[in-house]
Amino acid sequence: MTEPVDELVPALRHGAPSDSSQLLSEMLRIRFFEEEVQQLFSLNLVRGSTHLMQGQEAIPVGVSSVLFKTDTMTCTYRGHGAVLAKGAAMDACFGEILGRAGGLCKGRGGSMHLTDVSVGALGSNAIVGAHLPISVGAALTSKLRRTGSVSVAFLGDGATNIGTFHESVNMAAVWKLPVIFVIENNQYGEYSPVAATTPISRLADRSVSYGIPGVFVDGNDVVSVRAVTIQALERARSGLGPTLIEANTYRQVGHSRSDPGAYRPEGELDAWLLKDPILQLENAMIASDPQATSHIALVREQVKLEVIQARDRALSWPEPPVEARFEDVYS
Repeated sequence: MTEPVDELVPALRHGAPSDSSQLLSEMLRIRFFEEEVQQLFSLNLVRGSTHLMQGQEAIPVGVSSVLFKTDTMTCTYRGHGAVLAKGAAMDACFGEILGRAGGLCKGRGGSMHLTDVSVGALGSNAIVGAHLPISVGAALTSKLRRTGSVSVAFLGDGATNIGTFHESVNMAAVWKLPVIFVIENNQYGEYSPVAATTPISRLADRSVSYGIPGVFVDGNDVVSVRAVTIQALERARSGLGPTLIEANTYRQVGHSRSDPGAYRPEGELDAWLLKDPILQLENAMIASDPQATSHIALVREQVKLEVIQARDRALSWPEPPVEARFEDVYS
């Protein structure tokens, strides 16, 4: 059965001020980055679609805050935040989305294929569930080579109904691989609510089928996400195998830039906006120290400047030359 969040190490619920400030900064980097991407898309500077993750920032930040650079990560097409949180350069992420030569993949992958192997980001993937075997393969490599690294796979709630999910979790469980599967349950698989496509309410309960721990956590509480990740990492690094984490959250925007989200019940979005992960952390910081208000304002100002500067650098880069289209391809 799923392990209740109440069993988390209490000290981790109240991180030091420096920890909270860093977690806030990382979430704001993702939020402001995506706001700029949305603006660039509206100006017709982004080719193809984009899938934003406003409201889900606590999950990649909470997880990545306790990963090593040598740990690896794969994610979905809604993966801007996961790639940034793992350490990819922001200007290179902007460049990739804008199709510029200085992008992570030289401007050829776009929004849904952000990859930076140098920081362990093995790539976002446009095909639902297709990245899960990649994380399992990375975990198998770690086990065979005894590197001690752990592989993390972020997936959406809809991916738990895909064949590769069951195959990947089953293989990881049988071989006790050092991999963590993190379900970002944002309540909708594209335009369908979870209840319309899945016969159970707790997706983490699927862990029972594979004999591994299943953990349900408030995905809008960055400190709780970090705490359950620490436990899963300890299990993985000690050779006990994978953990399935379900982080409950909400996608504040449409599925893609062409989706107004009209299928949502009236009032649902407003209710979830009150649970915004950034707002929750800021409120907790102020409750702990009323003087934190000015610090939060400063952090916001600094992060906003960082994002604007990164955006402007990427906009100054050229598009890939025409002759480069034959590079890095199989014949």
